[in-house]
Amino acid sequence: MAKFASTAVRLVVGSALLGSVALTGAMAQGGSSIPDFSSNGWTAPNGTDFIRVPGSPPPVTSDPAHPYINNGIANRTGQQPNYRIGDLSNSNLKQWAKDVMKKDNDEVLHGKIAFTPGQSCVPWGVPAVSLSGGPFFFVQTPKVVWLIEEGDRQARRIYMNVPHSANPKPSWYGESVGKYEGDTLVIDTIGMNTKTFVDNFRTPHTDKLHVVERWRLIDGGKQIEVHMTIEDPGTYNQPWQVIRRYDRDDDELGENICREGNFVLFDYGIPVANKPDF
Repeated sequence: MAKFASTAVRLVVGSALLGSVALTGAMAQGGSSIPDFSSNGWTAPNGTDFIRVPGSPPPVTSDPAHPYINNGIANRTGQQPNYRIGDLSNSNLKQWAKDVMKKDNDEVLHGKIAFTPGQSCVPWGVPAVSLSGGPFFFVQTPKVVWLIEEGDRQARRIYMNVPHSANPKPSWYGESVGKYEGDTLVIDTIGMNTKTFVDNFRTPHTDKLHVVERWRLIDGGKQIEVHMTIEDPGTYNQPWQVIRRYDRDDDELGENICREGNFVLFDYGIPVANKPDF
C-alpha cells in the first residue's frame, strides 16, 4: 500500500505557474477529456453554505429561532450580526453530536465567540474547506493534484491512481487519492483527525469520516461544480450529499497569512512557534 505524508502543507507559488503546470499535467495524462481546472482562481458565488442534493438527507442548517446575520446582511438591514447556530432538529445527526452542539450553541448564545478555522488559524479539514469560499487554485500533474486555498496557502495533496494506505495516520486534511472519470476529478478522502468540524455550524465528526468529491466543469468552463458524498457512521444515520459551485475569476494567489497578529483578537490556541524550525 502507498505511504503518504500529511496533506496539511503550505505552498508559495504564482498563479501563472499554477495554470501552466495544471495544463501540462492534464495533457500528460492523455486526451482532452481530462478537465483542465487551471485559472486565476475559483471563488464561491453562493455564500458559505452547502447546496442540498434532492433526495438526500439534509446538511445541518441554521436554527430558525436564531437566523444567521452576517456582516453584509447587517450592513444592509441594520440588524445585529451574530454567529451561526445549528439546527439540532436534523434527524440524520446522532444524539452525541447533538449534545456536543447544544452545549456549544448555548455558550455562543450566552456570549462566547464562535469558533471558525479562519479566525483561529487552523486547517479547515474536509469537507469544510469547501465552505471557506476560496479562491482555490489547482496544480494538476500526473501523480499529484494540488488544491490550494488562498488563506494561509493551505493545500491538499491528492495522490492520483493509487490505493489508500492500509492504516493512514490521522491528519487535518486526511489522505486523499484521486482519479479521472471522463471529465470529472474524483477525490476520495479518509484518515481525518477529529480536530475539525464538518461545516460552519461546528458539527463534529468521528475518525470514520469518509468524503468523496466529484469536481467537474460546467457552464462552458465558467464554473466548477463539486458533488460531495459525506459518510460517517459514527455521527450520521445515513450518508448525505451536497453540492458546491465556484466561479472562474481573475484573482491571483495572494498573501493571506492568518497568524500575523490574529491572536490578539481571538484565542483558540492559535499555533505559535516558540523557536524557528530552521
